[in-house]
Amino acid sequence: MSRIGKKPVPVPAGVTANVSGQTVEVKGPKGTLVFTATDDVTITLADGSVSVAPRGTSKRARQQWGMSRSMIENLVTGVTKGFKKELEIQGVGYRAAIQGNVLKLSLGYSHEVNFDVPKGVTVTTPKQTEIVVEGIDPQLVGQVAANIREWRGPEPYKGKGIRYKGEFIFRKEGKKK
Repeated sequence: MSRIGKKPVPVPAGVTANVSGQTVEVKGPKGTLVFTATDDVTITLADGSVSVAPRGTSKRARQQWGMSRSMIENLVTGVTKGFKKELEIQGVGYRAAIQGNVLKLSLGYSHEVNFDVPKGVTVTTPKQTEIVVEGIDPQLVGQVAANIREWRGPEPYKGKGIRYKGEFIFRKEGKKK
């Protein structure tokens, strides 16, 4: 029995949720998000909360039960609080700046990297060595942060590159003479 799946998702004040068949639409102060569940689960809206139940006892139905509940909870969290990923840049001369809808990264290449920020997320640079990615869709926020990190991932010898805030980089010892 799914411990996560059997908990109902509470819908806070100021947020409206609509369930039509397998589709859940959540509207809140930050925007609107939609999730379509598989046919293995039943979604119901009652008493200001959304409940998910499996349609059978198959392994797939039990897997989709907890996952669907987590996805619906992410919709509610996204339209109320939003999601945020913070990145740090380490390295001499490495820096970031936002100009309009383009993130300009100086990462030790012979040229500046221009990263176009997709619609649905906002990227800010509070300092030259910090990047903050915010939005209401957790998948999109995580993907944009991963795409930015991909330009110069942290290397294990000096630790230079772009890393998530608080990420531990396993350091290696260099060559010895």
